[in-house]
Amino acid sequence: MALTILIIVLAVLVLGYLRAPLIVWSAAILAAIGYGLHTHGGNYLLLAAPALILLVLNVPALRRAVLTGPIFKIFKKITPAMSQTEQEAINAGSIWWDAELFSGKPDYDKLHSYPKPTLSAEEQAFLDGPTEELCRMIDDWKINHELKDLPPEVWQFIKDNGFLGMIIKKKYGGVEFSNYAHARVVTKIATRGGTAAVTVMVPNSLGPGELLQHYGTEAQKDYYLPRLAKGLEIPCFALTSPYAGSDAGAIPDFGVVCRDSYTDPRTGVRHENVVGVRLNWEKRWITLAPVATILGMAFKMYDPDHILGDKEDIGITCALIPTDHVGVEIGRRHCPPGSVFMNGPTMGRDVFIPLDWIIGGKDYAGQGWRMLVECLSVGRCISLPAMSVASGKFASYVTGAYARVREQFGMSIGKFEGVDEALARIGGYTYQMDSTQRLALTGLDIGEKPSVISAILKYHNTERLRKVLNDAMDIHGGKAVVLGPRNYLGKAYQTIPVAITVEGANILTRSMIIYGQGAIRCHPYVLREMKAAMNNDLVEFDDAFTRHIGFVLSNKIRAFVLGLTGSKIASAPAQAGELAQYYKDIERLSTAFALLSDMAMFSMGGSLKFREKISARLGDILSNLFIATAVLKRFADEGSQKDDLPLAKWAVLQALHDAQEAFTGVLANLPNRPLAFMLGWIIFPLGRHFTTPRDRLGTKIARLLMQPGGARDRLTRDVYVPQDETDAVGVLSYALQAHIEAESSEGKLRRAQRDGKLKALDAKGRLDEALASGLITQAEFDAVTRARRLKREVIMVDDFDMMLDKHDTEISQRQPV
Repeated sequence: MALTILIIVLAVLVLGYLRAPLIVWSAAILAAIGYGLHTHGGNYLLLAAPALILLVLNVPALRRAVLTGPIFKIFKKITPAMSQTEQEAINAGSIWWDAELFSGKPDYDKLHSYPKPTLSAEEQAFLDGPTEELCRMIDDWKINHELKDLPPEVWQFIKDNGFLGMIIKKKYGGVEFSNYAHARVVTKIATRGGTAAVTVMVPNSLGPGELLQHYGTEAQKDYYLPRLAKGLEIPCFALTSPYAGSDAGAIPDFGVVCRDSYTDPRTGVRHENVVGVRLNWEKRWITLAPVATILGMAFKMYDPDHILGDKEDIGITCALIPTDHVGVEIGRRHCPPGSVFMNGPTMGRDVFIPLDWIIGGKDYAGQGWRMLVECLSVGRCISLPAMSVASGKFASYVTGAYARVREQFGMSIGKFEGVDEALARIGGYTYQMDSTQRLALTGLDIGEKPSVISAILKYHNTERLRKVLNDAMDIHGGKAVVLGPRNYLGKAYQTIPVAITVEGANILTRSMIIYGQGAIRCHPYVLREMKAAMNNDLVEFDDAFTRHIGFVLSNKIRAFVLGLTGSKIASAPAQAGELAQYYKDIERLSTAFALLSDMAMFSMGGSLKFREKISARLGDILSNLFIATAVLKRFADEGSQKDDLPLAKWAVLQALHDAQEAFTGVLANLPNRPLAFMLGWIIFPLGRHFTTPRDRLGTKIARLLMQPGGARDRLTRDVYVPQDETDAVGVLSYALQAHIEAESSEGKLRRAQRDGKLKALDAKGRLDEALASGLITQAEFDAVTRARRLKREVIMVDDFDMMLDKHDTEISQRQPV
């Protein structure tokens, strides 16, 4: 009897782990019952009842009549109603690698089959040529504190060299770069100046150019796209209003269909008695609005007189309006913290526009929300994530060098464990940010529009930007808290709230969007079930629901088995190498996530959408699984460089730990406590063992950032570094190399001073004394002198006269007291 039970238990575990289909389960159950009856002399008629049940389960018509039909009736009643806005948001974009993570068994061969992101020869030439030249032209201190804008020559250079047309097709005069190239360009510019980066970024993100290419009429494309590509038009897009920020679908701005006359400001031609829309709007926080020549406008369109048809509430609509059109108000500006990119309000009162100014023409009236959410999934993968990557790379470059050059208590501050720990976070989070964007950009460049992944990038990259800059500021200390041309971190630190807030505020993105969209879009069966309910399609519901039940049962078994074995029996791809265990751990947590997600939806039903804290933590799990797999993909794409192992390991371990903490948070707060207890036992049968990265691993990253080498170069690629000892960033590379070359000689001097061999009271005197006594050679004297001079350049801060209007650029040349 015991052997029989053991065989049955093992069979259940194996079939569940392998996700055997229903027919195999049925055959196995009957075989097990028959074996038991045969072994113990039972009556074979006892097989009749289970056989009948299994027959019902395996014959769709019977199953629908007896089981799924009644369930379908209940499901239709309890399924929460979905607004049109929610439906359009969920239907927007596509699912991709995020769906694999929801599957509970991600296909790593598929992951590594995605192409490695690369630049074409033309794109590389643009990055090395015009982009490099633009960075040379940028004086961020002058832009922010004197001009309050980009200089005219920089504006013109941006227009003349195609920076505003990176997404526009070549047939319209654009450069038609890949999304990967677009992000690389923005990243490089952002390492030199945030104002210039935003100016380039916005026209290539969600706005007229993107919308026209996808939805514009041929006439609109032919007129506007060449002008946008050449910088003859400066675009902006007005969505946000004082009363509708995160809830963009609630914009109060409206237009009413009517007949009127207008003069086209582009041609000067008067048009009489035409059908159009009379608009009223008040928008805020619109980037480039103060200088825009063409205004993209989102508004709610109404047709109370039924001029266009029977429908009165047509819906959100997008139009293009020349800013010199009668009634359009622009020109005033906001003042974002830490940057002076053009951003401001726009208003319009009774502004009449013809129907052919609607993007896509009359046929696209009311389609604006769908257009926006579909295009937003592209822009959100590029713009702010690229700015975040830039800050991480820049912080890694400057902080690593500064921590090696800056000394206290007789040694580089980067060698103190407290600083070492912060350096590890800077390097590790930067590796995460860069890896996640690389994978997302790969998806975009093969034709995907991953809306859930774009939300993951927007939230997690900007949050890591905040963490990285906080650590960089802490390490730089007094160097970073005094603004001036020498402070290369202060302005980036001040602008953090901008990244956190725009393109979907982070709190909303985490608590409502990532899992709110992901649970429905990425789950293999939930959306099918919901659509079946909305379409009253029992056949489709029966198939999806039956598979869903099997999916849940299989995940229960797989989660328990993988937890019990420490993921050892999970799969890993051929590329895994010494990172194989990480692939297995991700598969384990993916299975557990699929199970927990289903149980949360089952136990809370429609109320889950209102339990934002639980939804946020479920989103954190999905996000960190995406981050971990993106890191592994990036490491393999770059040839599995041994020097990069500390970065890859830290990044994956941190993501796994963060995912585990999110699991813990969900289990601790599930309303159904017995269910939470059971799930905790299934998912973590041996406890929670995903720890944060070990100190020794962090120290390797800190050393990597403080030492020139291949790993540091790969991590900080695209950081613009002027080859100039007088530049605050440029001097760091010279100072770092000089410091390394002089370290042994400086050590010799410290030991001689400690032993009483050098009597002078000041450092310069002791250096002269050491040379005169033969303690050091002339070459060593010269190396130490150069290293100290460059170190002084690095550590000095700016000062001004009492009125803060006169800056002393020669401060570092003063002799120390």
